[in-house]
Amino acid sequence: MGEARTITSGTLRLDGYLARPLPSSAKGAGRYGLVLCHGFPLESEGAARAGQSFPHLADRMAADAGWVTLSFNFRGTGASQGDFSLAGWRSDVTAAVDDLLTVEGVEAAWLCGFAAGGALCLCAAGDDPRVRGVATFSAPADFGEWASDPRKLLALARSIGVVHTPGFPSDMDSWARELREIRPLAAVGKIPPRGLIIVHGSSDESVPMLDARALADAADGEVELRILAAAGHGLRHDPRAIAILLGWLDRQQL
Repeated sequence: MGEARTITSGTLRLDGYLARPLPSSAKGAGRYGLVLCHGFPLESEGAARAGQSFPHLADRMAADAGWVTLSFNFRGTGASQGDFSLAGWRSDVTAAVDDLLTVEGVEAAWLCGFAAGGALCLCAAGDDPRVRGVATFSAPADFGEWASDPRKLLALARSIGVVHTPGFPSDMDSWARELREIRPLAAVGKIPPRGLIIVHGSSDESVPMLDARALADAADGEVELRILAAAGHGLRHDPRAIAILLGWLDRQQL
């Protein structure tokens, strides 16, 4: 069902995977496109394993929703080139949208992201009217914790492997400034009346549930907010979250 795909983001090549629905009479089958964005790698998985299960999720969206679905690895993760920077990751989201819209038959694109990937989907969509809607799961409202100690984040990024080039970043001040200036909370209000759903676990141990409520408030009520009882941060593997995503995609079809 799926195929390996290379996405160009600036001068970098990103590792991607494209899943297509089987020919069917399903409403909109093959006309709608979805980009899946993983989060910042956990220390236990490291950069090499980041987003490892997302091709499987892409297959699921293609089979069950009838959507052409593109998953990819952000720069510095998996087999993708480059090193982590927040602005770089935001550019990678836009590059994935660019790529998806070149797929034959795809007429429109939506974004779905988890954790930091979800937050960056909000930022990318806020500035890109081509994106018809956004679904986020466990997304932070800002990157304030990272911004409070950029050198600690850089040390973590090196230990995980998302930063691996000696001497990167060449300008630490600019790298750190991105952590303050890229703000999902400021971008989310630009998305409605396009589709928007924010899903969060009530027991998220990494991102407070208050972040989801803050994002919903900033969208001025034009949003679906779903809080999953007793759910933690890893909503990618929560069947309830995936069912919510499938239902939301069905409601997006024009």
